[in-house]
Amino acid sequence: MGDDVQLLTLDVNGTSYEVITPPRRTLVDVLRHDLRLTGTHVGCEHGICGACTVLVDGLPVRACLMFAAQAEGARISTVESLADPGSGELDDLQRAFTENHGLQCGFCTPGFLMLAQGFLAERPEATKEEIREVVAANLCRCTGYQTIVEAIDACATARRAQRAAGTEETSCN
Repeated sequence: MGDDVQLLTLDVNGTSYEVITPPRRTLVDVLRHDLRLTGTHVGCEHGICGACTVLVDGLPVRACLMFAAQAEGARISTVESLADPGSGELDDLQRAFTENHGLQCGFCTPGFLMLAQGFLAERPEATKEEIREVVAANLCRCTGYQTIVEAIDACATARRAQRAAGTEETSCN
């Protein structure tokens, strides 16, 4: 291979992929165009909107600001990782967004889901105020954010109740 491309091995949603790509290609472009994981959306391409948010080693990252080469050796999770791969059943956070009307046009939703997934993993006891502060990092032009905050809070509350009851399965219902 020449200097203009490199071979990367990426762990995305638990699957290992080999990708040949230029060194300065963004993670969002590799996810969408090479791996065909189109749930990660491209918005501003400047890290402002958050539509491209994915988890890298469990932490929310703007995939438009990260080179794919920087993600080699890390665990990458996209919105496609949330639903059950066999049945297509939505996970608890996705259901909470649906039940609390936390989406309208849906363009920003994958970014909010991944931001919330990473945040709740780190801060399962988050208050509504903390959730409101975190979601302000992403842009939504449709919902006014209140329903997004309600959805994340409902999911967090249900997860806490299940942990307190000793239930393994997480569900926001």
